[in-house]
Amino acid sequence: MFDIHIEEFFLDCTKILKQIYQAFPKNSNVYVEDISGPDQADEYGLHSDRFQCCFGAMLWLEKEGFISFESTMKQEAIDQANLSSKGLKLMSSICYDEYMNNITDTIHPKKEGLKGRPNIDSLKHIMKHGTSSQLALAVQYLIQKYT
Repeated sequence: MFDIHIEEFFLDCTKILKQIYQAFPKNSNVYVEDISGPDQADEYGLHSDRFQCCFGAMLWLEKEGFISFESTMKQEAIDQANLSSKGLKLMSSICYDEYMNNITDTIHPKKEGLKGRPNIDSLKHIMKHGTSSQLALAVQYLIQKYT
């Protein structure tokens, strides 16, 4: 449904938000390799497109106000990252939303009790058992809802 780079972008956003959410309210460092997988810089010190896109997702989440951080560590990580109030709402709001519940209801194995649970629970279930397109639809929807 989506181009592969867009599905990877939404997967990266989910992993970044999840990692920061799990450390909340403590600040944490988020390393690109932890999100996108290992990467070796080439002879000029440049990382792969996949690695650079993941770093770009971190910068985009900050620009859009979902996270904050003190600085970047080259293009390797973001330092002292935390969720903004908007990011916390996106991840912790209780999911009574029909659109989100329709997505999670189509995933097998079906997990009972996602209705009335925080959005993070739905996103984790989709990441584990759903498709990249289902995750992209869910994250896209939530980003639009909380923007």
